[in-house]
Amino acid sequence: MMIPLLILTLVSLLCSSLAFDLKGRVVWNEICPGIGDLGQAKVVLDNGNLYGSVTRNGQFVIPEVPSGTYILSVVAHDHAFERLRIDVLDTDTLPEVRPYVPGTPLSPPSPVTLPYPITLIPRARYDYYTPQESFNLVGMFQNPMMLLMLGTGVLMLAMPYIMKNMDPEVLQEFKERQAKITDIQSSIQNGDLKTGLSAMMGGEEKTSPAPAPKPQASAARNRGKNKRR
Repeated sequence: MMIPLLILTLVSLLCSSLAFDLKGRVVWNEICPGIGDLGQAKVVLDNGNLYGSVTRNGQFVIPEVPSGTYILSVVAHDHAFERLRIDVLDTDTLPEVRPYVPGTPLSPPSPVTLPYPITLIPRARYDYYTPQESFNLVGMFQNPMMLLMLGTGVLMLAMPYIMKNMDPEVLQEFKERQAKITDIQSSIQNGDLKTGLSAMMGGEEKTSPAPAPKPQASAARNRGKNKRR
């Protein structure tokens, strides 16, 4: 029983010796003057597997980070920070800090290195407020539906003046067509399709011109009458 306990103790000591406490600080600037503006923020590795909180003086510590390659980011509600690539080595040397652009592959690493302890600078402040749009008369008339309604209203207002200047025969024909269309619509709305179809067919028969008599046939008839006389 003593041998397994000794092995577990040695393994835990070895792992703790290989782990590294990652340290850094947030530099206050005009975008984020202090911890009051930053609020509750965390510095995380690989989307939160390992993390450390930011203190009042801007410092943070991520404890017991095993050797490997990580992406460091800051989880803050109102501020944006750059992401960094952190390489924790197996040796006792300091970790390597490099800039990282989201979406780029981790291999090969960037030749640019940054100093350690890690320095994080707020780059931007999120703006969640969307101002309410004010009334815009020009923008309202740019809407196609509004233009269609406006054109229909102008046509309705101008219709009496147009009808006054129309030819009486054309006006009478226009009124007859309007009455016929109204009768067809009312019959269809009442469910009387037969009456509506008959009105449509009757209108077509009335509007179709009568065939003109052939001049040759009338001339032949007149010759026959003269011979009989």
